[in-house]
Amino acid sequence: DVNEGFQVISPDFTIGIKGVQDGSRLEKASVRFLRYLTDRTGTFLKEGYPSANGEKEVTLQIVVHEEPALGLNNDESYTLDIQADQISLKAQTDIGAMRGLSTLAQLISVENGAYGFPRVSIKDTPRFPWRGLMLDVSRHFIPVDVVKRNLDAMAFVKLNVLHWHLSDDQGFRVEVKSLPNLHELASDGMYYTHEEIRDIVNYADERGIRVVPEFDVPGHATAILTAYPEYASNLNLRYSLERNSGIFDPTLDPTNEALYSFLDTLFKEVTPLFPDAYFHIGGDENEGRHWDENSQIQRFMAENEIPDNHELQTYFNIRLEKILNGYGKKLMGWEEIMTPNMPKSALIHSWRGVNEGMEPGESLVKAVKNGYQTILSNGYYIDLMLSVKDHYLVDPMPEEELTEDEQARILGGEATMWSELVTPLTIDTRVWPRTAAIAERFWSSRDLKDLDDMHRRLSATSQNLEGLGVRHIQVRNYLLRNIANYNSTEALSDLVGISEPLKIYTRNSGGTQYQVYSPFTLFADACTPDAIDARPFEKAVADYSTTLNASDQKIVKEYLVKWSTIYERLLRIEPKAPLVE
Repeated sequence: DVNEGFQVISPDFTIGIKGVQDGSRLEKASVRFLRYLTDRTGTFLKEGYPSANGEKEVTLQIVVHEEPALGLNNDESYTLDIQADQISLKAQTDIGAMRGLSTLAQLISVENGAYGFPRVSIKDTPRFPWRGLMLDVSRHFIPVDVVKRNLDAMAFVKLNVLHWHLSDDQGFRVEVKSLPNLHELASDGMYYTHEEIRDIVNYADERGIRVVPEFDVPGHATAILTAYPEYASNLNLRYSLERNSGIFDPTLDPTNEALYSFLDTLFKEVTPLFPDAYFHIGGDENEGRHWDENSQIQRFMAENEIPDNHELQTYFNIRLEKILNGYGKKLMGWEEIMTPNMPKSALIHSWRGVNEGMEPGESLVKAVKNGYQTILSNGYYIDLMLSVKDHYLVDPMPEEELTEDEQARILGGEATMWSELVTPLTIDTRVWPRTAAIAERFWSSRDLKDLDDMHRRLSATSQNLEGLGVRHIQVRNYLLRNIANYNSTEALSDLVGISEPLKIYTRNSGGTQYQVYSPFTLFADACTPDAIDARPFEKAVADYSTTLNASDQKIVKEYLVKWSTIYERLLRIEPKAPLVE
């Protein structure tokens, strides 16, 4: 409900918290909120820290009843009531209260020349319990500070799962003291220590975000086999870290009994680092060529009546699930793990779509009808460089009729940031701000489909994210300065305003092949999936087409004149800036 009035933020703004322990997650979140408030509004507060359980009158009173461990079914609902001189935030859990603080931060606005909050009453709860972002740190290693600022952004838009893709053909990114070759030989020296992992998991926990690790097996295994080639399906090859993008043949040998001792040793060490119940084993894109070529593996399949590679992988997955269960973990994997013999306890991660010959959501529907819980990533592959509308209009809940039980098995979804074409420098520009729109899809009603209003709010959210330290705007401007060799960037900025990067991996086909050590500081890296001037220009043209009046014509002409001079302006700086050519 929206009410008349506006609460101005004054130096007397204070927070009181009831129902939590000293040093709690919520207390720390409240301090971060106050820091954001002062930075955003320039207000000098008289009290910079929240008070606990006091009877003193405060501006923002937060009341909660539980501080649960993070898990799939945490209560994240809250009520927020902003009156003329006081704000009430109530939630069953501290996690729900943190979601309410995120909403309050988004409500900061200006009226009559002053910062404050509109008078509103909100009763809010998420539609899906699993609202994730997957970060691939294998193709390009992503340092701790970059992961942390993306966790801050996730919390701001109420995402609650960081899916951490930690191994692939290009690198194994976790220190394993009992199997040191993994981080010493298979990481290029870029990996997370145990201390760094605990630090990130704790940082996420303080923001109400679960961390689900992924170690991709039995395919995508080049890095593992670089460290321990004795577990390969082809023992005649010499393995080294992959430097290219794509799908590769190196695969673990599921018929090698010693492999399961190796995996048990690995998971015994790494599972305690990740408190969450779920553990992602990948399982995708294994074409089994090395299995087909190995006579011993073919003999094993015949002797054990395993009809094909899918069922051989199921044999492997069932063995793996028993190991993980022994360490208190539930197995999840990409949709390829779903075969007739895969136990229903597995969580299916649906990702394939039209490009792979599947109807959107086809595997998700198949999974829930077969009794599996599932989450959706098809439609949320943000590395495809698609427009935000292509993601925003996809819903985890399919249109086709499902029973209540089947609907309940759809836990939510994840945006996926594969890192073949991003580096620590550019990853923020690819994740944000589009992921904020996906986060809204996971949280809010499926009926929310007004694209104009979404773009309006996304623009404001993008600016708020920069205030949190996300570098999506700053880095784009740096890239233009670098391309211009620190000459004028005006013409490049105008060109970026109407340019978008190539879509759906076409940047890496038919021309320059990008490797893990290639430059990602080029013009395409400065472009965004939604060209900044595209929508305003389309609106200006539509307005002029309707009115034919001089003021609307002037706006259209200003765009066209600006763009018609870009070439001449670039020519002036080209001799001093080779990347402009």
